[in-house]
Amino acid sequence: MVKATPIEFLRQVRQEVSKVTWPSRRETITSTIMVIIMVVFMAVFFFLVDQVLSLGVRAVLGLGS
Repeated sequence: MVKATPIEFLRQVRQEVSKVTWPSRRETITSTIMVIIMVVFMAVFFFLVDQVLSLGVRAVLGLGS
């Protein structure tokens, strides 16, 4: 592996960054909203699964009143 000087490294980094296709503002907002929706959905799902499993464990162990 050839070691590049710091100047050459920065030049290469600049070239690579210029090749990146950056998302538009609208794409970023849409993706962010989708992530938030999925996080809320998964939080509710795992909460419900946890409640059902907790109920089942209590029933099996006779801890429920």
